[in-house]
Amino acid sequence: MKDITRMKTSLSKEIESLLNDQVKMEGNSSSIYLAMAAYCDQLGFENSSEFFFTQADEERQHMLKIFKYISDAGGTPISPEITEVPQEFGSFKGVFESALGQEIAVTNAINIILSAAYKEGDHATANFLQWFVREQQEEEFTARKRVELFDIIGEDGIGRYMIDQKIPEITPPEAEADVNV
Repeated sequence: MKDITRMKTSLSKEIESLLNDQVKMEGNSSSIYLAMAAYCDQLGFENSSEFFFTQADEERQHMLKIFKYISDAGGTPISPEITEVPQEFGSFKGVFESALGQEIAVTNAINIILSAAYKEGDHATANFLQWFVREQQEEEFTARKRVELFDIIGEDGIGRYMIDQKIPEITPPEAEADVNV
């Protein structure tokens, strides 16, 4: 007789697999952001380093959120193996360009899972993923704005220092609106 408490209630094998892939992607993102923090710290860009430390923690929290969702739905979450994390990024600007690319990749992966959930009629997973959709809109916005600083301020003279000073000031539009309420 099967243990009914561990039977899946809403996750198909495909959705579970896609979610576990996302767990790995979020864990990988966390590790990459840690490497970015260390890289910025070595260059002396304290604000940027702190920003990437915060991002690393956020990505880890995203990983845990998905991991727990899989478990709560009766699935089998898989703790990811993280390997081949880059330690060099070519330049200060390159770190932020890599971060933007990373956020775009995460957005695309979330969209794939969401599309599969809609296709299967898995409304619970689709509803769960809506938080991630909104989060990715904010992450891409702020990542793009940080890359734009390099074009606006430039890297000559004290440009990189000024960019580092501006990094913590960039917040998503909704976050700014919430502060004013």
